Amino acid sequence: MLRCMTSAIAGLKANMTGIDVTGNNISNVNTDAFKSSSVSFRDTMYQEISGATANSNNAAGTNPSQIGYGSAASSINVDTTAGGQNATGKASDVYIKGDGYLIVGGSSKNDVDDTFTDYKYTRLGTLSWDSAGYLTAGSGNYVVGYQYDTENNVMGNTPKAIKLPTATNISNISIASDGTITCNKDGEIVKVGQIVLATFTNPAGLSQLGNSFYGRTDNSGAPNIIAPGTNGTNTLITGSLEASNVDLATEFSNLIIYERGYQANTKVITAADEMLQTLVNMK
Repeated sequence: MLRCMTSAIAGLKANMTGIDVTGNNISNVNTDAFKSSSVSFRDTMYQEISGATANSNNAAGTNPSQIGYGSAASSINVDTTAGGQNATGKASDVYIKGDGYLIVGGSSKNDVDDTFTDYKYTRLGTLSWDSAGYLTAGSGNYVVGYQYDTENNVMGNTPKAIKLPTATNISNISIASDGTITCNKDGEIVKVGQIVLATFTNPAGLSQLGNSFYGRTDNSGAPNIIAPGTNGTNTLITGSLEASNVDLATEFSNLIIYERGYQANTKVITAADEMLQTLVNMK
């Protein structure tokens, strides 16, 4: 009976994890660029009542007799498929059509060369320019890309914060599908820089840092930095954001399944309690 309770408690915990994950998905159904998660379950250890035996001339072989100790949540998997495209009409908003993540500075910026020692990644393209002329993405995080070298008239190749040129009349800032940023500087159209993207061999292996940001892990692989539009893919669409990829129909179905699983395990505990009560009351 104690084994029954142990198994049921394990089942309660496993289904509670499923409810937690589903609840988080549902709460973020309207969160731009949110990626839904799902739970995988596994059975746990077993007690062997009797071992297997091989057949002999005198008797047939027997299979092992084992009793399980419940279930557990083995992994929580992130669905990295892209969400739909929501038009915002804001010129600085970008939607990534394809794979890849925007790169933002993950630590303090080096004020000498505008570089960073580590990075974070995001699919949320709510971009804006701060008062110092830097391109930012959410809560003042600097967007990393290539700065245009006006002296040599070429695009730089060192990832750093992107900054508008110093001028008295900057206007008409635009972002092309390949990430190239241009603006009107004192009546002349000039290049500012280029937004770049990071792709990963296993994007599901990225760690979720909150606020729509992700961090690299050993299992995600190293980032591969590419320019949007490389080989005709991974282009940027301005005036739009990526929607959440949560499917409410699936989430509500999962919620019912996990709830019923939770209820079923409470019934096992109730049955075991009644059996123990009967033993206690024996005379």
